[in-house]
Amino acid sequence: MTLITSISGIRGTLGGKAGDGLSPSDIVKFSLAYGSWLQSRNPDERIKVLIGRDARISGPVVNKMVTGTLQLMGIDIMDAGLVPTPTVGIGVREYKCHGGIIITASHNPKNWNALKLLNERGEFLNTRQGEEMMAFIDSSDTSFATVEKIGRYHHEDNALEMHIEKVLELDLVDADAIAAANFHVVVDAVNSVGGIAVPMLLEALGVKRITELFCDPNGLFPHNPEPLPENLSIISEEIAKSNANVGFAVDPDVDRLAIICNDGEMFGEEYTLVSVADYVLNHQKGNTVSNLSSTQALKDITLKHEGEYFPSAVGEINVVEKMKQVNAVIGGEGNGGVIYPPIHYGRDALTGIALFLTYLAKSKKTVAGLKRELPDYFISKHKIELSKGIDLENILDAISAKYHKQSIDKTDGVKIHFNQEWVHLRKSNTEPIIRIYAESDNEVKSEALAKKIISDISELIRQ
Repeated sequence: MTLITSISGIRGTLGGKAGDGLSPSDIVKFSLAYGSWLQSRNPDERIKVLIGRDARISGPVVNKMVTGTLQLMGIDIMDAGLVPTPTVGIGVREYKCHGGIIITASHNPKNWNALKLLNERGEFLNTRQGEEMMAFIDSSDTSFATVEKIGRYHHEDNALEMHIEKVLELDLVDADAIAAANFHVVVDAVNSVGGIAVPMLLEALGVKRITELFCDPNGLFPHNPEPLPENLSIISEEIAKSNANVGFAVDPDVDRLAIICNDGEMFGEEYTLVSVADYVLNHQKGNTVSNLSSTQALKDITLKHEGEYFPSAVGEINVVEKMKQVNAVIGGEGNGGVIYPPIHYGRDALTGIALFLTYLAKSKKTVAGLKRELPDYFISKHKIELSKGIDLENILDAISAKYHKQSIDKTDGVKIHFNQEWVHLRKSNTEPIIRIYAESDNEVKSEALAKKIISDISELIRQ
């Protein structure tokens, strides 16, 4: 059983003994701390919080615990129900809420759940805000409302429609061009909220031929819910069989987007952001940001369009803060996360789909054809499970010492640059693992680089 606490919320497995995973007491404790933090920031106002969730099985129960706890504190609830994470982020601003909570464990398996916490801008808490909120954990100063002032509950039925309307209003989204292209699109929504949101978006964009795979939001994930190539064989086969133009796969909370080419081959989750950025930069000159574990293809594309590229630490809020700092026109993460400021400072698969389909329609090319025009790199992604007692910092220091002659970036873990190749090692924020990402200009070289570093780590662990 696992429980992971961070500034952006709490995530863990359900079931088992108290203290072994995400228990009811943990859910209540974090809800109380978050509510207290909001009240401390707005002492003279009645607090309103927007809640949304993905379709995982535990969602309704966790939702009741969160909403009930906040209401007993005198906090009003707007419950958007089954909606994507970015819908809640946008809704916090649109509905003038003081904060938001998304009940989702993102790409984790069905036995996981989490509370993702948002500030009044609908963005994940930054380090300072997270530390302020964590100060209320186990606080004896928590106060509850009298029965006359218990928080009100309202179910907001139109949050997803609001989100889609804002996507369609974007200047670089052309629904007429998409409709005229007469695309056949296949969708894999892993039986979560994408099964509601993605077909609704596609219909609003004028797509008439939609093949839905696993679009029943029942929380019964038919395969590993992380939209990685090894988990997307069914949609790949369907695209090739039906001669569809493109496939879209999303994770359970619809903030990550994987694209599948017209021939059934993977576009590559790293290239979701790269391709959308190429389209945006064609029309809007400026800077870009991605995290240290993302492909250098975004840097190449940015330089091609005479902009400047900036790396950030891994984590959505770190990308967002860097984007604001350098006034980036687009940014995101190599896991298929597109952040487009005109709609929201948060990863949004729906915005990514609309921008990509516009690009595809206006290019008059196939998806495979678009991919061939992008810089050609290959990222090898591996992970090592951490056992109790392993000192990760000592391992990272030892790796840095071993490769001290190379250019090393310690912004987030250790990133080692080898001319046109790199390897990045860091502890995951969401799982008890070390992630090892390596990139080169072909698969063999990137795999060899990753395995060399994995061998170095394994040897250090054995010592």
